[in-house]
Amino acid sequence: MEIHLIRHTAVENPENLCYGFAEMPLRKDYPEDFNTLEIDDDYDIVVSSPSERCYLLADYFILEYHTDERLREMNFGNWELKKWTDIPEEEINPWYKDFVHEKTSGGENLLEMQKRVLNFWQELIQKKDIKKALIVTHTGVIRLIIQSVLQFPLENMFSIQIDYGKKVIINVNEGIFSVKKVNV
Repeated sequence: MEIHLIRHTAVENPENLCYGFAEMPLRKDYPEDFNTLEIDDDYDIVVSSPSERCYLLADYFILEYHTDERLREMNFGNWELKKWTDIPEEEINPWYKDFVHEKTSGGENLLEMQKRVLNFWQELIQKKDIKKALIVTHTGVIRLIIQSVLQFPLENMFSIQIDYGKKVIINVNEGIFSVKKVNV
């Protein structure tokens, strides 16, 4: 199975707001961004995060798809749509020190996000009738999948750069994974 994971294109966020579950609009010229993407036309399955910034891409390319809640970005809870600089230090500092275990205020921690993302991933890779899949999602989701495939420490996942509107291609063959391309 060949799995294409694509991050949504750039968002309009001039105030540097914290967002994950919250809707954040794509930049105003997003159709121009879409025109630079290379999307294959022979996917057996297309699954998108239910966030508009993701499914707009599937709509644009007229792909038959369904959404899956497990593909959402991290739930930042009470921090959603606040400026990062406005989040109280007593809330954010513990999270900065241990984002793997510390929950965001009213949200989730990385282990909780990992559980839901890998639940989706395991379900996908078990499907025998799929040769090629496209997953339209967020950088956090893609990083968690790469971390699972490469088995490096979870706290190192932010060292992977996943660009807006770029794909990661992973092959799965009889339980053996290979990360073929990143940011293509």
